[in-house]
Amino acid sequence: MEESILKGYEFAKEYYAKYGVDVDKAIEICDNTPISIHCWQGDDVNGFEKKDGGLSGGIQTTGNYPGKARNPQELRADLDVVLKHFPGEKKINIHACYLEADGFVDRNEIEPKHFEKWADWAVEHNLGIDFNPTYFSHPLSENGTLSARDDKVREFWVEHGIRCRRIGGYFAERTGKTCVINHWTPDGDKEFPIDTLSPRLRLKDSYDKIFAETEDVKNVMDGIESKLFGIGLESYTVGSHEFCMGYVMKKNSDHIIMTLDCGHYHPTEVVSAKLGAVYAFSDHCLLHVSRPVRWDSDHVVNYDDELKSIMDELVRLDKVQATYIATDYFDASINRLIAWITGLRNTRKALLASLLTPVETLKKFEREGDTSSRLAVSQEYKTLPVGLVWDYYCAKKGAGVGLDWINEVKRYEAEVTAKRK
Repeated sequence: MEESILKGYEFAKEYYAKYGVDVDKAIEICDNTPISIHCWQGDDVNGFEKKDGGLSGGIQTTGNYPGKARNPQELRADLDVVLKHFPGEKKINIHACYLEADGFVDRNEIEPKHFEKWADWAVEHNLGIDFNPTYFSHPLSENGTLSARDDKVREFWVEHGIRCRRIGGYFAERTGKTCVINHWTPDGDKEFPIDTLSPRLRLKDSYDKIFAETEDVKNVMDGIESKLFGIGLESYTVGSHEFCMGYVMKKNSDHIIMTLDCGHYHPTEVVSAKLGAVYAFSDHCLLHVSRPVRWDSDHVVNYDDELKSIMDELVRLDKVQATYIATDYFDASINRLIAWITGLRNTRKALLASLLTPVETLKKFEREGDTSSRLAVSQEYKTLPVGLVWDYYCAKKGAGVGLDWINEVKRYEAEVTAKRK
């Protein structure tokens, strides 16, 4: 480790001690907190089904930067680079459309064997696996999925959800780590429908059937994700926040939890303000860390005020360990690996910064009614030298400091991804 990095760490450690913050403990908690890496940044959410056509279902990827992964082997090779430059406990998050099969396998027919290579790779790397049903980009998703008026269509997607939960159980068994499954449907309408209730009753019934049929599945947590709108679905979303929140709280299950996606709300709403309300009624939640730019555009996660506010809230609520943290963004306009690693490192860095705040001191002021001191101290610590601690942590984990990791990824681009046609 460079002497300057070590000196910076020692200086920061002494500085933080004045505020009653244990730097080494903060690093330990940060390092041991799993963050789930979304696989779809590497291939623009294409997946490996043998099908024609692009994305549909209210989402899209923009840009055509060269070098995207074209097959599972390339995607996992790219992920190996990501893992090297992203410190701390990690999981991999994959969609059902990332199956590996000799021929076409439709989504109501997928089985654990179609994900065996993913499980083998995860076990080799000591990673957990999280999973997602893929309810979009399919001929039978154009007029609704779990809320579809057509019984046959709805049955198809219910079966898909059932099989995904069983695959999640397989991942948990293979890796020895809880598999978190996220359920999101793109169902909605471009205009305001006359009947807004019936689709939601059908969605509720579909979720009920999926969970009833898979009661025997073990070590799987299920997030229910809402969304404000999507492209072509601007006026009405079946799985709205109110619907999803109501469903989770009504079920009152030990495995059905709320998913809070940072890009799935009105621009004046923030996830950081919702966490306390969710935890008033639930023991866990799933967090999708993303960055909207005026709509749910899933931009690369920045080290911005909202990301820091989210992590601050988790630390203040003492809910870091209760929250399943996953990233969810995709950018095809820039080097995909740099986008991947940048967003992931920002997520971890924001968590570390929040763990380095004098929470107990601030809570003491609050209990004593000393709101003046609470305000003053909460402003003072914002300029404490978190960057020095972050550099030390990255150096200690061999994850690259400063520009080092960027230069290494660019070498990988020149030697590997740039040669992909």
